[in-house]
Amino acid sequence: MSFAATTPTWLWIVDGVLLAILLWIFGNWFYYYVKGRIIKGGLKPQEFEKKVHNGQIIDLRSKGDFDTAHIMGARNIPYSYFKQYQESIRKDLPVLLYERTDQIPIRVAGKLKKNGYQEVYWLKGGFMKWEGNTKKKASL
Repeated sequence: MSFAATTPTWLWIVDGVLLAILLWIFGNWFYYYVKGRIIKGGLKPQEFEKKVHNGQIIDLRSKGDFDTAHIMGARNIPYSYFKQYQESIRKDLPVLLYERTDQIPIRVAGKLKKNGYQEVYWLKGGFMKWEGNTKKKASL
């Protein structure tokens, strides 16, 4: 008697679903890793901090997250509104992007590069890795 003959069908289904989820997670991570390497704009927090004085800092998080805390000098363009406000970003200055993770900034950096922006960077590891100056909402 083989193992396959004694294993219930529902267990095979659960195994298949778990495998599909793991493949999606790894595939998603790998896709953005490769795309980020192709675009070549990921900066470690120290490198990002050196560029903030000469560039446009764009916070891609929601307005609520931005209002709670953000990098000094950043302006908020939530990713969901980015297409509407993209034209307000100057092409002659470096663009510095950040969000909670790397995925959305990599996606936006790719779009900006396609539209003629030369210097586009993102904060590797997202806002949680930032240790520089931030503006925080005063707690009552």
